[in-house]
This record gives sequence, C-alpha cells and structure tokens, in this order.
Amino acid sequence: GEVCTMINKKYSEFLPSMQSAEDLVAQVEGLASNIDLLKAGIENEVQRDLTVAVAEFTELKQQLERDTLVLSVLKKLQEFDTTLKECSSALLEKQYVTAAQQLQKARSSLRSLESRRGFELKILKALGTELTVQTQNIIYHLGEEWQKLIVWKLPPSKGSSSLEAVVLSELHLHTVPPQDEDTAVPPVAAVLQALAVLGELHSKLRDFGHLLLQYILKPLISQPSLEPVPEEQADVFILRFRAQELALDEASPMEVFDKIKLVFEVLHKYLLNVPLEQPGKGRVTLAELLGELIWEELSDCLIHNCLVNSIPTNSSKLEQYKEVIESTEEFERALKQMQVLKEDTTALLKYACNVDSHFANRKCQDVIIRARNLMTSEIHNTVKITPDSSVALPELPDPGSGDQLKVPRPSLLHQGVVTVGSGSRLSPLTLGLPTCRISCSVQQLVELAYHTLLEATASTDLCCVQLFDCVRNIFQLFYEVVPTYHRENLQKLPQLAAIHHNNCMYIAHHLLTLGHQFRYRGTGVLSNGAATFVDLVPGFRRLGMECFLAQMRVQRGEILERLSSARNFSNMDDEENYCAANKAIKQVLHQLKRLGLVWQDVLPVNVYCKAMGALLNTALAEIVTRIAALEDISAEDADRLYSLCRIMVEEGPQVFTPLLEEDKNKKYQEEVPVYVQKWMTFKELMIILQANLQEIVDQWADGKGPLALEFSAAEVKSLIRALFQNTERRAAALAKIK
Repeated sequence: GEVCTMINKKYSEFLPSMQSAEDLVAQVEGLASNIDLLKAGIENEVQRDLTVAVAEFTELKQQLERDTLVLSVLKKLQEFDTTLKECSSALLEKQYVTAAQQLQKARSSLRSLESRRGFELKILKALGTELTVQTQNIIYHLGEEWQKLIVWKLPPSKGSSSLEAVVLSELHLHTVPPQDEDTAVPPVAAVLQALAVLGELHSKLRDFGHLLLQYILKPLISQPSLEPVPEEQADVFILRFRAQELALDEASPMEVFDKIKLVFEVLHKYLLNVPLEQPGKGRVTLAELLGELIWEELSDCLIHNCLVNSIPTNSSKLEQYKEVIESTEEFERALKQMQVLKEDTTALLKYACNVDSHFANRKCQDVIIRARNLMTSEIHNTVKITPDSSVALPELPDPGSGDQLKVPRPSLLHQGVVTVGSGSRLSPLTLGLPTCRISCSVQQLVELAYHTLLEATASTDLCCVQLFDCVRNIFQLFYEVVPTYHRENLQKLPQLAAIHHNNCMYIAHHLLTLGHQFRYRGTGVLSNGAATFVDLVPGFRRLGMECFLAQMRVQRGEILERLSSARNFSNMDDEENYCAANKAIKQVLHQLKRLGLVWQDVLPVNVYCKAMGALLNTALAEIVTRIAALEDISAEDADRLYSLCRIMVEEGPQVFTPLLEEDKNKKYQEEVPVYVQKWMTFKELMIILQANLQEIVDQWADGKGPLALEFSAAEVKSLIRALFQNTERRAAALAKIK
C-alpha cells in the first residue's frame, strides 16, 4: 500500500514538471515557426530593398564623381578663357611680361585638360588652335619691338665682312632710357623678359650674336685699321666704324683687346645689363646668355687671328711677351665683370701663358715649311764641298767654364781635325767628306737643322724637346718627300741621281755627329746624350745608294740594248754586219763618255771610278761572252773583231774624266784595270784573236799562264775550234788545254 502511495506522490510531483516541459516545447516550436516566417520575410523583402539601396548609392557616387570632373574641366576652361582674355588685354596695353605669363598659364591649363584619360573633348583641338594663334601674335609683336630696339644698318652686299662692308655697317640701340618716364614704349627689360618667358629669347640672341660676330667683333680682330666709333644721342645709341689711313699689317693683341672691350662696354651699358628671370635657370643677365652663345667662336678667332701672330719667332723676344699675357688677363677680367664670361673661363689666358709651347709650335711650323720648300727646290743648283770646308755655322760659345772636366770645344764640325776625349786626334779624314757636289738646298737644310738645335739649347726644356723632335722630323720628311717629289727626274737624269746620292751621304755624315755637338751646352735636355740622330744614318746611306744603283741599272740596260744590235759579232767579213757592230761599239762609248761628263766634278772620285768601271765592265763582259760563243771565226772575221776590240781598249779608258782639270785625269785612266774587272779577260781575248796555235798553248801554259786566269779550258777549246780548221796540229793543241 505504501509503495502505491510513493508512486502516486512521485507521479503527482512529476506531472507538473512534465506539463511545464511540454509547454516549453510548444513555446519553442512557436518561436521557431516565427523565425522561419521572419527569415522568409527578410529573404523576400528586406534583402531586395537593401540591394536596391546599394545600387542607388553607387550610382549617386558615380554621378558625384562625374559632376566633380565636369566642374573641374569647366573651371579649367574658364581659367583658360580668362587667361587668354587677360593676355589679349595686356598685349593691347603693351604689358608684354604679363601677356607672356598669362599665355604660359593658358598653356598649362590646356596641358592638364589634355592629360585627362577617357575625356577627349572636341573643343580641345579648337582651344589648341586659339592658343597657337595667340602665341604667334605675341611673338610677332615682340619681334616688332625687338627690331625697333636693335636696328642693324648693313651694306647691301650681305654676308661680306670686307673692310669696305664693315665701314658701312652701323648698329643702332633704341634702348636709351627716355627723359620722361610716362612714355608708352615698353622698356627693353619687358620685351626681353617676355621673350624669355616664351622661350624665344635664345634664338633672337643667337641671331644677334651671329651678326655681332660677323660685322663687328671678327672684323675688329682681323682688320687692324678698323676703329669702333660709339655715339650717344637723346634717344638712341649708335655704333659706327672708321678705317684709319696709316695702319700696321698686324694689330697687337693689346689694341685688339681694347677695341673688343669698348664694344662690350657700350653693349653692356645699353643692352646687356638687363637681369632676367629665365625659366628653369633663375636670375641671369642678358650678358651671360650672349656670352654663352658667342664666346667660343670669339675666343677661337682671337687666338687664331691675333694671339698666334703675336707669338715670337725667336727666343730673344720671348721676354717681351709678358705684356701680352698681362693684357690678356686684364681683358678676361673686364669681360667677367660685365658678366659676359663665367668666372672659370680662361681659354685666352691659358693660350697666352702657354707661350713656350706655342713659340715652339710656331718655330717648328716655320722650320718645317722652310725645310719643305728647300726639299722641293731644284736639285741641280749645287755647291762644291771639300774635306776642309766647314759648314757655314755659328761658332758655339765655350761650354760653361765652371766644369771640372775641361771639355773639348765642339766647334761645329770643321770637317778637318776632330778632337776626341783627352785631346788625341783622329786623322783629318776620319770624319772628312770626299770632295763632291751637293745641292745648295741640302746644305741650307743642314744649316737649318744646326740653327734650330742651337735655338733649342737656349730654350726651356719643353720647348727644347719640341725643337729637337722638329729637327728629327725635318730629316724624316726629307726621307719621304724627296724621292717621291723628284721621282721622275731622279730616274731620267743620271746627274741628278748622282747629286741626290751625294746629298744623302752628306746628310748621313752630319747626322753622325749632330746630336753630339750640343752635349756640352747648358744643362738642357740635349746634354744627357739621349739626343742623337745616329739611328737615321743607315737609312740615309741606303736612300742615296738605292737611287744611284737604280740609275746604274738603267745605264747598264742601255749598254746591253745597244750591244744587242751588233748581230752577235758573227760573220764580220760581211760588210753590213761589221758596220752594225762598229756602230754599236761607238754608241756604247758615246754613252759612257756622256755619263763621264755629267758625273764629272759631281761624284766623289772613288764613287765615280767604281761606277764608270762597272759600266765599262758590263760592255766588255758582254762583248767577250758574244765572241766566245761564236762557232766559226774566219781569218778576216778575227782581224775585224780584233780592230773592234782595240777601239774599246783605246777609247774605253778615256771616258774616265772624274775631274775638271784634264791633266789630273791621266792617273785615273791608267788605273782602269783596277776598276774594270773583265779588263784582262778582254785583253787575253784580243791576244787569242791574233795568235797562232802555239802562242795560245804557251799563253795557257798547262793551266798556269795568263790565259788560264781569264778563261776556262772549255772556253779556250771552243775558241780554238772556231778560229782554226780541223787539223792534226789543232787536235794536238786542244789536247794540251785541260
């Protein structure tokens, strides 16, 4: 029973809590369905409204952006329009700077309009055109003003800077400040500033600078008689010119600087002293801008047409050049004060101060020009030199007496005795030159080299080195110029080839000692022994030899050519053949005689004898070869050949006439066998032509006789077979020749 009551009690307690739990479930379910309704509502209505609102907002934002853009574009357009109007009205009132500034403002408005992406207005093109028209308009007005301010009165023959033209030129500057300040004419500064703002000043100034150089500055530099004549009137400044009657050929740099300075002073006063605001450059004066444009050309002209000419040509005048340096410095200083030159510009002064180098350059130029003229002058004007003739040169003063070493006095190559080291003497002929003729021009060339070296020893080191190099250049120039310039004559005329040979040997002879003689002069660069010309010697000897040998080859060719018409000296019993051979021999002798005369008194005797000997030898050798090759010589042939050979032996030596004095040539004619290698061969051939068999065998003497010295056994046998008929006696004789 109690159990039942317990259960009931628990049940009655449980029931209400279950009831409330069920109520709760019901509530939750109700709430859930409410949420579902609300969610459906949101999804169906609010979401839609929200999307619409966002879209509306975005549209409004874009609308606002568009309006802002249009507004700013309209503002720019309005700004453009206003600035153009202001520009026009300023232009009417001749307020050029304002007009130019407004125009530049309008230009930047237009630029910013054009730079907008996706916004190409058709109107922009029209605005651009309007801007261009207005720009051209203002530039035209400024051009008119510029032409009123600066008036050039030039002669009709434009482009000519002759003295006559320049004297007629005038420059008028209407930039004199007027007396009453209220005039409507804009001051010069306004016109220039407006041009600067528009970027047009540079080209106007360039044209002005060009005329200034052509009609004023350059003529003042190059025409010593021109003088500037400035004149100020009430409203205009005029620059005219006049030519002085008595003027020097060259104005000194001091005078030229004064004239140029005067021109810049007046220009500075009436025109160039205008300060400008230069876009991108800040404040500058017109003088600075003009200076930048013309200084390079002006300084070039001053250097080349004025300073160069004032450089001294010999070292003694170098002292006086200080005055030029001072006035150059003063000139540059004045132009810097007027702001025509920048502070760091020193082109002129640098040039003037570098006078040593310029002196050397000018000296070298003069020397090279003189040398070249000498090299291209006639070779055949000659002078005779002998072993004891010394070059016409200045005596060198004694070397410094303070030297511990008593140095031998280097008198300039007296071509006799030369002192060596401790006073021991060389033979007078060691450095002597054989008597011969050389071109006067070459003697002068060597003198020029000595004088230039002499000047070098008195100069500064830099200058000394330049002059020394210049002397080397003279000789190198000779090496290149002479053989080319005189090529034809050296090939055609044997006398010139001989003189050229002597010239080269004469130069080589002097080059041996040329540097050495200046070793004892001062402490200069030449005294260390490095200044030498010895390395040039072999080249000059070769040059002389090659030219002369070429001439020898020509002469040899002519001799062989003439002998080739002698019909091989065969069948001399035929009258026609004999005449041809006789004529050939006479022609060869005539050629040699003529050569002997053109080389007479020209070549040194030993060279003369060797040369003539070699040519005579060519003729004799050729005759021997031809006769030795004959297969048949009749008795009559032999007689006639003998008489032809006798002509050669009798008249050949007479072509040796090295000296003018006839009686002195005998000695050389007797020495012909020394110079003519085949002389004895030729004489032996003549003996054979006249001899009988026994005499020939005797001359051979078992290969020990004189005949054996000149001919081989085969040649002698061949001659015997040609001269004698085939007999037992001939066979016996032939057997002995072996």
